[in-house]
Amino acid sequence: MSSPQPNPYANAQAAGCMLFSLMIFLGCILPLMFVNLAETALRNLHLSPMAAVLVLFGMIFGSLINFPIARFPLDKEVNVPYFGPLGGVQIMPQMQKLRQEAIVAVNLGGCVIPVLLAIWLSRYIFAGGQTPTLAMIFGMALNILICNRTSRLVPGMGIVIPFFIPPLVAVCSTILGFGILAPMAGEVGRDFEALRAPVAFVIGISGPLIGADLMHWNDFKKLEAPSISIGGAGTWDGIVLSGLIAALVI
Repeated sequence: MSSPQPNPYANAQAAGCMLFSLMIFLGCILPLMFVNLAETALRNLHLSPMAAVLVLFGMIFGSLINFPIARFPLDKEVNVPYFGPLGGVQIMPQMQKLRQEAIVAVNLGGCVIPVLLAIWLSRYIFAGGQTPTLAMIFGMALNILICNRTSRLVPGMGIVIPFFIPPLVAVCSTILGFGILAPMAGEVGRDFEALRAPVAFVIGISGPLIGADLMHWNDFKKLEAPSISIGGAGTWDGIVLSGLIAALVI
């Protein structure tokens, strides 16, 4: 009797099964880790556990909702079929050139909710004295400038910015802002620990939202896209995650 031949693909099959199992595991665990870290970041912003969960789910599921705020014509023209008046006899439709329109909308989860949260946090920051207020203002100006300079328009895709820039600028400017401005304002002995995360969050969302999106308003036509969502699609992570990462790391 001949001995059974070893399967030459056994190792490849085993490696494929392990890789598939790892992908399933990561697909299950990574969303849970994201929710946990995002909730922790929101709780650093003085939100109760229930409020943090509601805001988080509002950001996630609100990313599916857009509110149109403006529209403008594009330079591109398309041919569309056009039928004459009903009284005329016409077998084949005529072709008519129409100019396409682009719709500009704001995203609920990626723009409206973060901005409302930033406005709510601002009252704590302003009440904290000169140091947190000035740290927020200077940090916002720096992040807006850097995001505006590093963002670029990709026709048919949107506005692209390196993911790490907004949260990195927010964290660094918050640390330096409190460290430099506190002695200048005569507030060295004060404890600003509870205000660092709110300041970092406001700085983090201002860069992508204002510097990358709003300051390119006049360039939206160059994107050649039928719809542009501020805070939606690719910019959701730029605005929301920048603020959450900054609030979590600081």
